[in-house]
Amino acid sequence: MNFHNLIQIAGVRGLAEAEMLLREGVACLGFPLRLAVHREDLEEADAAALVRRLPRGVDSVLITYLDRAGETAAFADALGVTAVQLHGPITAAEFAALRRMRPGLALIKSLVVRPGNLPELKADAERFAPWADAFITDTFDPATGACGATGKTHDWAISRELVRCSQRPVILAGGLTPDNVAEAIAAVRPAGVDVHTGVEDASGGKDPALVRRFVDRARDGFGR
Repeated sequence: MNFHNLIQIAGVRGLAEAEMLLREGVACLGFPLRLAVHREDLEEADAAALVRRLPRGVDSVLITYLDRAGETAAFADALGVTAVQLHGPITAAEFAALRRMRPGLALIKSLVVRPGNLPELKADAERFAPWADAFITDTFDPATGACGATGKTHDWAISRELVRCSQRPVILAGGLTPDNVAEAIAAVRPAGVDVHTGVEDASGGKDPALVRRFVDRARDGFGR
């Protein structure tokens, strides 16, 4: 999985939406499943069927709160995904076990920003680096307890510091939209960006015009 100038869009609702995202130049699709807080966008069987239909070269990412290596590996196998993004309270030992079980699976560890937790995040970035392929910063929502897909930004200086000190690529997420993604990239200099709610219409579906603008503005940001 190539994290350089990555643009990931999460919360794919079906094949037609996935095909639209691919037409707009998105090559990394996220599937949030087995979540602690949010409602899922797809049934698990539907997600597996969609992943099987994706063209070669498109990365499919299981986004989950699972925190046990065996269960996570089995679920990733059932879905056929190329990567797993872990937002739950997984321990370093379980993360390492998952790496041993599935050496070919890209592993992305979340670093969820809360007020005052930069030292903890830096320690996690160092602790998980031996087994992680990348990290993703996201925003905690105290109202819901959600550790991602909150639609909220955080202090980008925190993500910038994590980019600076991390041994692995860092993807930026949290409240990104077509209007702020270029500014966010300039401020943070991440390896990639991830968006979920920031390109959705009122029904929760991905809006093609918003997706197109997001991709264009992200590319502009990476090109600076």
